[in-house]
Amino acid sequence: MLRFAVCDDNEKELKQALALLEDYLLSRPGLAGRAEAFSSCAALLERVHTAGGFDLYLLDILMPGQNGIETGRRLRALGDGGEIVYLTNSNDFAADSYEVGAFFYLLKPVSRERLFEVLDRAVQRQRERQGSAVVVSTAQGPRRILLEHIRYAERVGRRVRYYCTDGTVDSQSIRLPFREAAAPLLADRRFYLCGASFVLNFQHVAGVQGQSALFDNGQALTLPRSAAADFKMAWGNWWLGEGTAWQTS
Repeated sequence: MLRFAVCDDNEKELKQALALLEDYLLSRPGLAGRAEAFSSCAALLERVHTAGGFDLYLLDILMPGQNGIETGRRLRALGDGGEIVYLTNSNDFAADSYEVGAFFYLLKPVSRERLFEVLDRAVQRQRERQGSAVVVSTAQGPRRILLEHIRYAERVGRRVRYYCTDGTVDSQSIRLPFREAAAPLLADRRFYLCGASFVLNFQHVAGVQGQSALFDNGQALTLPRSAAADFKMAWGNWWLGEGTAWQTS
């Protein structure tokens, strides 16, 4: 079952957005889902801390206290891969929504047809992510890891170490070149081979400064000097193209 969250400090607009979400779920009988409403970002984040993240967020931006953009950054810092759709009255935060990897940026009032179209695409992408995984042979036996949970992989000695949102996983000794061992990751467009020993997931990279890739959990990874510029270009292209359906409407 997919979990949807809608957050808006305006009670009337919150009820309207929730009604649209519930209407959407009723109109998609093959989609099992549940929607929850929040009148503040603080309440939403508290719910995420206690019950886990949501698959899709409908967030207003202009709210007192922590706004929708800051909430998006916090969700990404927690490793939350849920799709974020911003509903707002202002165009001023479009660039900021790009920084948090928002799926879409819609100007209010949004029509039922337009919102449903965006939700269909967001749900499809979330399903694809949830179904994509790699099976890693470890000393404790095979381990299935969702690709969206992998921040990056690194060759450490004769093993591949996977740095995930919930810890690290070490493979058994490999007898293949690192590129071949990482092939299941590289088959997914989110992953990029950087130098001879790193594969990074664009989805979890929040920025690139000089030779450092900055991840959504605050971690920084020093990239090979010869590969940093190409990585930065590839990362930017991914977010502008494949990585997000970001735009205003």
